[in-house]
This record gives sequence, C-alpha cells and structure tokens, in this order.
Amino acid sequence: MELSGKRILLIISGGIAAYKSLDLIRRLRERGAEVRPVMTKSAQEFITPLAVGALSSDHVYTELFSREDEQDVGHIRLARDCDLVLVAPATANLMAKMAHGIADDLASTVLLATDRPVLLAAAMNPKMWDAAPTRRNIETLRTDGISFIGPMAGEMAESNEAGVGRMAEPLQITAAVIEILDAGARPLEGRTAIVTSGPTHEPIDPVRYIANRSSGRQGHAIAAALARLGAKVTLVSGPVTIPDPSGMTTLHVETASEMLEAVTSQLPTDIAVMVAAVADWRVVTSADQKIKKQPGEAPAALQLTENPDILKTIGHHAQRPQLVVGFAAETQNVEAYGRAKLERKGADMIVANDVSPETGVMGGNRNRVKIISAQGIDEWPDLSKEEVAERLAALIASKLSG
Repeated sequence: MELSGKRILLIISGGIAAYKSLDLIRRLRERGAEVRPVMTKSAQEFITPLAVGALSSDHVYTELFSREDEQDVGHIRLARDCDLVLVAPATANLMAKMAHGIADDLASTVLLATDRPVLLAAAMNPKMWDAAPTRRNIETLRTDGISFIGPMAGEMAESNEAGVGRMAEPLQITAAVIEILDAGARPLEGRTAIVTSGPTHEPIDPVRYIANRSSGRQGHAIAAALARLGAKVTLVSGPVTIPDPSGMTTLHVETASEMLEAVTSQLPTDIAVMVAAVADWRVVTSADQKIKKQPGEAPAALQLTENPDILKTIGHHAQRPQLVVGFAAETQNVEAYGRAKLERKGADMIVANDVSPETGVMGGNRNRVKIISAQGIDEWPDLSKEEVAERLAALIASKLSG
C-alpha cells in the first residue's frame, strides 16, 4: 500500500470542515498509514475525540498541559515521531499562529517544534481566504516551506455563500500526502505534459461571448494528478472560477486561437491531454461597441466561422507528443462519436462522456467516462472528477512505461 509504514500526525482545527477529517482518517488508513490525531479545543466543538479515536485506533491528543501526555515532553515527541504533519482543516487562525510563531496550545506548539514536512488543507470562508492578513500569512508559510492543498471552490456551510474556501476532499488530500512522502512513486518523473482545461470565450462584442458550461474541474484535476506522478505540467486554462493547481505553470487564455497558440508554444512535449471544451465557432468580426437592440428590428445577424481544432492540430503536428489524449463531451451516441473522433483527430485515447443536462457532469463534481483507444473501450464507473484524474494519470504513466 502507498502509505504502508508511514505515520501521519493529523491536526484537526476548529472549522466546520472538521467533519471531513473523519473520512480522511479512513482514507489514510486504507492506504496503510498510521494516523495519530491532535485536536484543538475548537475542533471538539464540531466533532468528538471519541469519534476520531475510534477511526484512528489511536489516542487523541488534546491538551498541552496533560500530566499523562507531557511527562516525557509529549509535544516534542509528537512533533518528531511522525513522517508528516497534516493539518485538516487548517483555519485562518491556526495559519496566523504558524506564520507568527505563536505556540499557545498543543497544535500550534507541535507545529512550531516539528522538523517534518507540513501539509495544510486550508478551509475557511472565501472572504477570510482573500483577506489581506491571510494572504500575507500564506506567503510567509510558503516561504517557510509549508505545503498547501486547496482550498477549493464551491458552496460554503453558510447559507448563500460560495467561492474559494472549501477544504479539499479526503482523496485529494490523501494523494497530496502520498506525493510528499512517496517520491519514489513518480513514474512520470522527467516527463513533460500539456493539459488544456475549462471553456473558451469567443467575443461577440465587449459584453457578450459564445461559450459553454465547462467549469474546468476535470482538466485542473488531471493536471494536478499528472504533476503528482512527477510530470512537469503546463496547464492552459480558459476562463474559470477555480484556483490554479499548485506545482505547475498555468497559462491563462480566453479564446480558442489563444489556447492553440499557448499549446503549440509548449511543443515538444511528451504528453498532451486536451480536456478543454473549446467553442466550435466564433464570430467573423466582433463588434468594438455593445450591439444595441433596435425597437421593431430583428436581432443582429451573427456571421460565424469555425475555430481552430486544437486536438486535431496537436494529433497531426510535426512535433506530435508521444501520447495524445482527447475528450469527447457528447449528449448522444457517445461511443460512436468517440470512436470517430479518435481516428479523425489523430489521438491515442479519447475520454468520452455523456454531458446531457440530467447527468450533471458539466459544472459538477462527478464524471462517468469511457476510455476509447485502438485496443477497444474501457468503461469506468461513476467517480469523482479527482478519481477520474488519478486513474487517467496512472493509465498515461503505464502507457508510456510500456
């Protein structure tokens, strides 16, 4: 198992996302890790030490001045007797303490005393995440060598609140732990990859554009999964509302033409995964000023022209990558259209999925895909987009090693 023999010191601080730490413990232990939990006083307002202890099968440490735990300077022992310190959730308060060297409880004291790698799964209200003091603290912590996973975009616990602030999902955090601790499990070390993600926006006038409902979640997840396996990744992202993944170069573009230019500028490369939902058409000439409605007149006619086909260009390029993967987002005849796209575009694999409105795939968190190649079709079960990304990255690694 990936984490067999590894000891994780899990610090649970006081945020609503603390409930996710219960599943996180289970995920880490499934992979062979020993999890030793520390809970702040605030964390115990959300979940109980009893539940944490039951899942971790270990003593739950809560007090800095515990007669039993501190008889052998227990906070130093906790700080050193582990392979990694994981804080999930990492609140703005605890991050501020870390950035300023404050050690006024067991969790903050352990973090100041440790000489092990530290990974923070940040979680807080979006306004707190964007606040100037938090941004300064993050910069300080990154400079100090602290690693981050998340936060992610989505709905908050507060009613009618959404934005960047959700704690990463347990599987994402587990993958990040494996990346830090198991540097040997990096089969794509030394490889380069280009991933496209999100939609493109094709301007009609200064305020309108042609686009689609792609969120970029699947493309960003694939880029992150490839990076975790050791690849040097360049992510070419259309306009999205989710944060850039860490550990890679991200190029931001708006139109299909800009995306094609950005992709070809990165050639040659070993891997190309074209996930972006590129708009098929653009207007021949976009208006310099907003097109106004005229009373009694028909809507202005839009003359459309076809956008460049990025996947086909890369699939038949003189500097074609060793492995080219395309995506086929369809609402009907998924397999037939996927097979046709595989041949027409010059790809090695097509990841085909049904994006009909009832599936919730476009803009959602889950996906159900079929991997189409010259060897046949492999249908995967319903998975989170992060799980699809992990499977696809592993498949790409195996194809290249084979």
